[in-house]
Amino acid sequence: MKRVMPLVTLERAQAAKKTAQRLFETVDSVVGVGITRLGGQYAVKVNLSGPVAPGTELPTEIDGVPVRVEVTGAIRPR
Repeated sequence: MKRVMPLVTLERAQAAKKTAQRLFETVDSVVGVGITRLGGQYAVKVNLSGPVAPGTELPTEIDGVPVRVEVTGAIRPR
C-alpha cells in the first residue's frame, strides 16, 4: 500500500521558517529565508548569495517541511 504524505500547511511552513532563520543565521552566504510553494504544498526557501562554504550542509527538511535552496546572488533593495 502506498503511503500518502500529508501536505505541509502554511502554519507548519511558518514555524519551520522561524527555525530555519535561527539555524542559518551564522551561514555567511544565506541572504534570505522565506516560504514558497513546492509540489502543491508549502516549503521553506533559502536564498544564497553563492555556494556555501565547504563542509557546510543545509538540511533538506525542517520538522517535516521541505527546504528548497537556491543561489540567487546578492539581494539588494530596489
